[in-house]
Amino acid sequence: MDILQEIVAHKQQELEVLCAPKPSLRQALLKSDSGIIAEFKRRSPSKGWIKEDGRADLIPLSYQQHCAAALSILTDEYYFGGHDDFIRMARRSGVTLPILYKNFVIDEAQLYAAALCGASAVLLIAACLTKLQCKTLMDKAHALGLEVLLEMHDEKELDYCDLQPDVYGINNRNLGSFVTDVENSFRLAELLPKDAVKVSESGISNPDMVKALRQVGFRGFLIGENFMKTPDPGQALNDFISQL
Repeated sequence: MDILQEIVAHKQQELEVLCAPKPSLRQALLKSDSGIIAEFKRRSPSKGWIKEDGRADLIPLSYQQHCAAALSILTDEYYFGGHDDFIRMARRSGVTLPILYKNFVIDEAQLYAAALCGASAVLLIAACLTKLQCKTLMDKAHALGLEVLLEMHDEKELDYCDLQPDVYGINNRNLGSFVTDVENSFRLAELLPKDAVKVSESGISNPDMVKALRQVGFRGFLIGENFMKTPDPGQALNDFISQL
């Protein structure tokens, strides 16, 4: 075998890994006792740096070792200090859990990026997209083997539920004002489809809040800053789950 044949053979192996089925976020939440989607988030526009030296080759794997149901990794660079490579680094470190590609997806090019870096699912935000744009992106994501977590914030966006995403998210943070109120999830829970896999996002700070959200039908709880602001995010997750 000459060097070109060797390169092509290795490239075929890479493609087999890329095209292999990804772990399902939806199924992970349905099977999990905790439902915690632990987020790797180094920065936010409202808080600035949360953990500027946070390592994507250490913290996501620690989350997995401490029984997260799934992971969310911020990939927006300008506002959140993220990068697509953080998902690659997490995968290379040994992460096998579903990973949510957390970004402001407005174009199908970003879906290819998510698939290429090893994500299992992508976030689509109703506030960023028309319903038609959302459907087009959702269909493309599914064609690429990615699940979709569709994020909504208020009653006006609930008609996006007709698109039947894999997972339905309620963001407790207003993305315009950055005001956070977990009551938003309680208020909107009963308006979501009965069989929806529901995720509450943002502002979840204690186990009692998770228990209360479970009572109204939520199966997933996206928590980032609460863990990332501690010296050891994985241990903080472990302590949180032990109280559930």
